[in-house]
Amino acid sequence: MEQLAPLILVDVDGVLNPSQPEADGYRSHWVFPNGVPHRLWLHPMHGQMLSELAEAANADLAWASYWRDRANTWIAPRIGLPSIRVIPIRSRWSQRARSSIGEWKAAHVAAWIGQTPFVWFEDEPDVPRYLAQLPGLGRYLIVTVDPATGLTHHHIEQARIWLGDLRINPDRA
Repeated sequence: MEQLAPLILVDVDGVLNPSQPEADGYRSHWVFPNGVPHRLWLHPMHGQMLSELAEAANADLAWASYWRDRANTWIAPRIGLPSIRVIPIRSRWSQRARSSIGEWKAAHVAAWIGQTPFVWFEDEPDVPRYLAQLPGLGRYLIVTVDPATGLTHHHIEQARIWLGDLRINPDRA
């Protein structure tokens, strides 16, 4: 059976846009999705870090965020990423959902990703628990990011190690 190329899933708020961006290098950006002003704190090196990780692992990047394709418009150019694939996570607020944010996102990601191995940079603490309950997923790693500080080199290194093991041991469950 042909090995599927792994995916690197990236959330925006709490991962690339931390809630307390005191670390050096973050820059403030005002964006206007749907005409509504929204302040983002983005680090210009995040795009390079993610691109280098994807290249080294022969993986593809994809947005796993409520920003959906707006991330390609408002986030990607500000951190140096090209447009990347988008997981279609519907807004849970418009559906009167009774599930948690983590459960809702996990269900949409699982439905979209199937057996493709993936690493997911995510700050929602419920995501790992909900993914573990969903049948039919391939190998994955959730790299939990502190939403106050956002993505760091440590998170990238966790993903790099896991993706390296995936390449060496592709059939291990």
